[in-house]
Amino acid sequence: MNNLFEGTRMQDERVEPRRDRREQRRAAEARRRRRRRRSVVVLAVAVAMVVALTVWAFPRVRDMVVDRPSAAATDFPGPGQGEVEIQVPSGASGAEIGLILEEGGVVASQRAFTEAFSENVNAARIQPGTYTLLQEMAAADAVAALLDPANKAEVTITVPEGFHADQVYERIANVAELPLEEVEAAAADPAAIGLPEEAGGKPEGWLAAATYSFQPSDDAETILAAMVDQTVSRLDERGVPADQRQEVLTKASIVEREVNLPEYYGHVARVIENRLVDDGDVNHRLQMDSTVLYGVGKVGGVPTREDLESDTPYNTYKNPGLPPTAIGAPGTAAIDAVLNPPAGDWLYFATVNLDTGETKFAATLEEHNANVAALRKWLADNPQSEG
Repeated sequence: MNNLFEGTRMQDERVEPRRDRREQRRAAEARRRRRRRRSVVVLAVAVAMVVALTVWAFPRVRDMVVDRPSAAATDFPGPGQGEVEIQVPSGASGAEIGLILEEGGVVASQRAFTEAFSENVNAARIQPGTYTLLQEMAAADAVAALLDPANKAEVTITVPEGFHADQVYERIANVAELPLEEVEAAAADPAAIGLPEEAGGKPEGWLAAATYSFQPSDDAETILAAMVDQTVSRLDERGVPADQRQEVLTKASIVEREVNLPEYYGHVARVIENRLVDDGDVNHRLQMDSTVLYGVGKVGGVPTREDLESDTPYNTYKNPGLPPTAIGAPGTAAIDAVLNPPAGDWLYFATVNLDTGETKFAATLEEHNANVAALRKWLADNPQSEG
């Protein structure tokens, strides 16, 4: 009995620990399930809070990104008032122009102009220069105004072919509204206007015949320098050596003044070349009316007997060779004629019809006299055109 009891007691003692371990495992599993439920609840609450915050913040962020910049692009209603001159630099971007206009009171904001600039397909064609604009313009109107050539405040000066230097000075003074004395003083300073050394300090012939655009603020030196530079560029483009520039301009200026029709320029250039080397009938004398008239201070017409007897270095009836300077501003056609005259043995020419400019060329004095007779007949038949 004791052995049996003892065996039973020992068996009960082995079973009890197993029960305790199962209870412990069940308790631990219950605790893990509770922790998982709490984690799910916390995560759900966090997600809900993020969603709520996003829903609340998105409209405000959208307004900051989209609405506020457009609201900042303030613009004037236009059409504007008063006047102001604005300088658009070369190579300026739309934003740079907008800043200049904003500072000048033309547009309300740089951004408004930049937006209007990007919306106008022609805006890239805005040219540098000075413009006269209204103040307080709508940005789109400002873009359109800069594209309108009528608003460009430029000084346009045209130097016609054949103009004497004195005529050029007068035109600059009148058009640019500068004192004539100021223009003449600038012309007397070769270094200031970039006059090449071979010009001998004389601008005559170096003020290129052309149409120029200047800013209202440009002074006489700037204007004259541009004209000299144009002449240098033309000669360089044609490969004229520096030591031949003065000679080419002098010959071309005579060609320009002697005939009115470019179709005769080459023939006159050939006559000049032939006379300079002839040691017979003309003996190196050009005998050109245009040079005689220049020497006595006349612009055009027919020289009088007194003019022909004048004692000036420009009287090519008396003095052999070329005159000391050009006698006007030659155009490119006259320069090209001097550089490439046609072949021919002409020593003389005469205009036989003053209305049409018809001109005849001769190799001998006898032929020339016949052409002069034709001119006299035309004058007799057209007395209203004489002089």
